[in-house]
Amino acid sequence: MTPLLITAFGPFPGMPRNPSAALARALGAALRRRAGPAPRILVLRTAYASIPGALLPALADQPAAVLMLGVASRAKRIRVEIRSRNRASRLYPDAAGRISARLDLDPDGPASRCSAVAAQAVAILRRHGLDARASNDAGRYLCNASYYAALAVDAPVLFVHIPPVPRTARPLSRATAQAAMGRQVRALAELAGLMAVCGRRGRSVSFAKPAQRPRVR
Repeated sequence: MTPLLITAFGPFPGMPRNPSAALARALGAALRRRAGPAPRILVLRTAYASIPGALLPALADQPAAVLMLGVASRAKRIRVEIRSRNRASRLYPDAAGRISARLDLDPDGPASRCSAVAAQAVAILRRHGLDARASNDAGRYLCNASYYAALAVDAPVLFVHIPPVPRTARPLSRATAQAAMGRQVRALAELAGLMAVCGRRGRSVSFAKPAQRPRVR
């Protein structure tokens, strides 16, 4: 079993700088300063080919847990994704200009796959002062497709969508931007640590006592 796997995405049309990649690297650096196995950081190309080419080989190494990060272009708050669907959109090309080869991500797979750690994740993020909500729709793009693939492994898996960096008339100061990322890193570090510990103990279903299904807003 390999350590925690943290994934993020690179640029895609309309998002020349993907903040999920910077957040994943900052989270990895924070976790490496702690005791325990260092996480693996995997920044995926925003292309369907990156799933068989990079994600599936990483999942084959049997990570203790998988924390996936992505940016939701229209989101105003953090979205903790409850499930992924076995569907892809053929309307939106990836960063390589290609569309999904089929509507079903896996013709033999279930209609959806769910994460059992969403409720606990929302609680952790909120405890750190972050505006986080449970989401029941991970979209039809690479985030959903990668999440569907990862949820097939026997380990705690979760996808967290972050909002884009806000566009304001006056750019955020460096101190403000660093403080905002710092809160996200601290919250995600706690979440990732719990997921990894429970994954190493063989508890792939949930890392806390059974909780009610999170309310979707």
